[in-house]
Amino acid sequence: MLTLENITKEFQSKSGIVKGVDDVTLHIRKGEIFGIVGYSGAGKSTLLRCMNYLEPPTSGTVKVDGVNLAELSPKQLRKQRQSIGMIFQGFYLVSSKTVFENVGFALKAAGIKKQHIRQRVDELLKLVGLTDRRNQYPAQLSGGQKQRVSIARALANNPKVLLCDEATSALDPSTTKSILALLKKINKELGITIVIITHEMEVVKEICHKCAVMQDGRVVEQGSTYNIFANPQEPLTETFIETVLDFKLPQKLTEGLDGELVMLQFWGEKATQSVVSDALQAFRVQGNILHGKVEYIQDEPLGIFIMSVTGEQDEVKKAIDYLRKRVSKVEVISHGEHNSNIA
Repeated sequence: MLTLENITKEFQSKSGIVKGVDDVTLHIRKGEIFGIVGYSGAGKSTLLRCMNYLEPPTSGTVKVDGVNLAELSPKQLRKQRQSIGMIFQGFYLVSSKTVFENVGFALKAAGIKKQHIRQRVDELLKLVGLTDRRNQYPAQLSGGQKQRVSIARALANNPKVLLCDEATSALDPSTTKSILALLKKINKELGITIVIITHEMEVVKEICHKCAVMQDGRVVEQGSTYNIFANPQEPLTETFIETVLDFKLPQKLTEGLDGELVMLQFWGEKATQSVVSDALQAFRVQGNILHGKVEYIQDEPLGIFIMSVTGEQDEVKKAIDYLRKRVSKVEVISHGEHNSNIA
């Protein structure tokens, strides 16, 4: 559906050429919700604007549903952009126009007849839950309602792809959840491919099937959201995940503990099995769970627990070896800090 091959975008600055995007390759399938996460300045928004040629890449290829955007004339490119909707953090609504008029503007610009505009706008306002706000102006709306208008406007011309540039960053947590739920509904009911740019890993966890992590214009890690959360490979990815799954223990909680402190990860169906209780029964050890939870990512459970294991050293080692064979990942930790990995 959306293919980016070796995309580089360079800018000329006073100090020389700066690479906003550096050799990025992504393959986003039809119907996916794909997240791109990174801190400010990572190149996320520049990459997003390359996807619809608002920022033509310096080099590389962008294809939307098999169409190479670089090969289109300006007129053809304008037509192609109708299949690529875009929403922004700042909404960009026309303050002097009503909700109905803001949504209908894209249709009017596309040359759609007036009677068809009315029907289509009514459909979209129903979809985003704003039928009763059709005659109000942006100043009369909350932030979440403004974003719903923006989403309806982006959907007006039946796009195949919806690009979202920090679409929830200006919203409170409750409103963010409602907007993400709306995007999931749109993806499911309309089959639209969605690309979300964000610096919030919670957004990725909540909605994205796959994601990529960007740093200094490059993609440093990408894969299914579940695998990224369960087994991050890069320090930056771990830092982002810690904003959602923080399992650092207070030092005073670990002081004076005998035995080993162990972090266990359970992926998929293993999160529902009684592995820990089986280990405690099989060996002469005692276990005390100090911290833990089960998160659901794309409806798949990911369990992470920290426990102390005490007993004779040989029995503790046997218990840990037993767990290593039956859970997804085991780490021995010391005073809340990673000490050594046991794969």
